[in-house]
Amino acid sequence: MRRDVHTQWEHSHDFNPDSGRAEASTRSVMILTALMMVVEIAAGITYGSMALLADGWHMATHVAAFGISVFAYRYARAHANNPRYSFGTGKVGTLGGFASAIALAVVALVMALESLQRVMSPQAIHFDEAILVAVVGLVVNLVSGVLLHGAQGHNHHHGHEHHHDHDHDHDHDHDHDHDHDHHHDHTLAHDDAQAHHDDGHHDHNLRAAYLHVVADALTSVLAIAALLAGRWLGWNWLDPLMGLVGAALIARWAWGLIRESGQVLLDGAADDTMREAIRRAIEPQTDSLVTDLHVWAVGPRSWSASLAVLSHDPLAPEDYKRLLHGIPRLDHVLIEVNRCPGEMCKVPG
Repeated sequence: MRRDVHTQWEHSHDFNPDSGRAEASTRSVMILTALMMVVEIAAGITYGSMALLADGWHMATHVAAFGISVFAYRYARAHANNPRYSFGTGKVGTLGGFASAIALAVVALVMALESLQRVMSPQAIHFDEAILVAVVGLVVNLVSGVLLHGAQGHNHHHGHEHHHDHDHDHDHDHDHDHDHDHHHDHTLAHDDAQAHHDDGHHDHNLRAAYLHVVADALTSVLAIAALLAGRWLGWNWLDPLMGLVGAALIARWAWGLIRESGQVLLDGAADDTMREAIRRAIEPQTDSLVTDLHVWAVGPRSWSASLAVLSHDPLAPEDYKRLLHGIPRLDHVLIEVNRCPGEMCKVPG
């Protein structure tokens, strides 16, 4: 068979959402953070404040994390259709998010160690300078948070809606019927599956960048509160205590992102909500059983499914495909249809 005959059944494995705005926002935040980092380091050296100098280097870790995010977006876009990646580069952003989450955990650890050191060896605090720079840093963080939050909303509404299906129909005589279809579907049936997709698998790369900004904002708020209390009430002990509280919260966020992104990177199975939606779409409507089912993420808000169907009187492959069209974000499907002789395979009424 001529290769150009079946080009209409070929399709892209680009499961990356439109991340142009997310990349631009992350790049802007990286620049803002880098500028603030320079200001804090310069102020720390000028005023002899170790607190400002330490916070400036602390912000350098966030700049590095934002750099990872920007690189991940560019790499995923540049290699979206590279055949070396079986399911495209949809997980590059998740890998970037995982790396940034590790950096966030390191930030939390450094904050905790520094706070413990200050508890044991209190240091003189330059309250006026530290408060001023902390307020400026908070403003920068709020602006950055607005930019990234807007990008999250944009990515949420501009995900891929394409749906790819591969069908393999095997009967007991080992005849093969291969049908490849590329179609677009906007049906939002199976509300439980929709809720799972909307809440379960996001752009980890963008989320990691957002968490770095939130962590910085939280640190600034806690620092301002502690510095004001120390300035007016003499509660110098509150500064390291707030540092420990902030480190604990940041560590919790980092662990959550590490666990979620790691699950995707290891091809973790979708939860029972998604799996049951697929079974309910097929079994009650046909004289068939789903005997083997695997569902995993291949990109932000994009899922792949591989399933085997067993039936005494199997339907055509396209009929099974049609039953799955209402499941949102199911963008890549491999179906194997098997015929079982006799009465043993019939689904009980």
